[in-house]
Amino acid sequence: MKSTLLAFAVLGLAATFALDSSTADESIEFRADSAFVKLPDTIELGPCSGVAVNSKGNVYLFHRGKQPIICLDPNGNFLHSWGDDTIGSAHALRIDDHDNIWVTDIGNHQVLKFSPAAKLLLALGKAGSAGDSVDQFNKPTDVAFGARGEIYVSDGYGNNRIMKFTPNGGFLTQWGKAGDGPGEFNLPHTIVVDRQGRAIVGDRENDRVQVFESNGKLVAVWPGFAPYGLAFDGQEHLFVADGRANKVLQLDDHGKVVNSWGQEGSKPGQFQLPHMLATDTLGSLYISEIKGERFQKLHRE
Repeated sequence: MKSTLLAFAVLGLAATFALDSSTADESIEFRADSAFVKLPDTIELGPCSGVAVNSKGNVYLFHRGKQPIICLDPNGNFLHSWGDDTIGSAHALRIDDHDNIWVTDIGNHQVLKFSPAAKLLLALGKAGSAGDSVDQFNKPTDVAFGARGEIYVSDGYGNNRIMKFTPNGGFLTQWGKAGDGPGEFNLPHTIVVDRQGRAIVGDRENDRVQVFESNGKLVAVWPGFAPYGLAFDGQEHLFVADGRANKVLQLDDHGKVVNSWGQEGSKPGQFQLPHMLATDTLGSLYISEIKGERFQKLHRE
């Protein structure tokens, strides 16, 4: 149990600081698209852990099954897939400004970068070797990018730290350790970088989001939900996949919930452990589900 002093410190941070962005706090509405994903019979989805959309509107799905990286066109039609010989166990998938595909592999303890043509361009971490040195990970959970191409990795399951690298993979800095105090983590599970260059981290098992400057200085703590996945849309609205509540949340600039969608279930618009999520240029949401073993698209109204 947290001490009274610690609780006041966390609440003070949450109340005092907010993201300095132009994000409006208005509530957004969505409707579920039950027929978006169209896969060939040769692909059977396993637990779905990651999703992202590139500049052309193509949707990339990441799942724990055969052909773990799947690419769909903007209408949900299958284009191509790969990864059987490369991926140990799927976790997060992100796409950078050049449409390169990045994945975190918790089976092989690596972060991998692929070209749009599925060519492996960069591998961070030592394949099959968990560790806490600056060239190792222990089940890395997510990856994000700074304005100059810096690479942020939430090294979550084993090391409870955030690592920062150059665009070519050179180590820059790291911060965090196991714990429930400000700046500490209990499974940093997801990470995004805002327009001000701040790293926003889903501290999953501490049921909070923590916001840091690019050098690791703590800026804010937002408690009250289990952030399995985080994603911004083009207007810097922030969305959270709360895997414990089986909901998707919209946060305002102070980390307060302004809207939510879903409940536990298998119908369109319901969720079974929503894990990661992404948006497209039209503001639609894509959500991957672990227990549901599916992806859903929510059209923005």
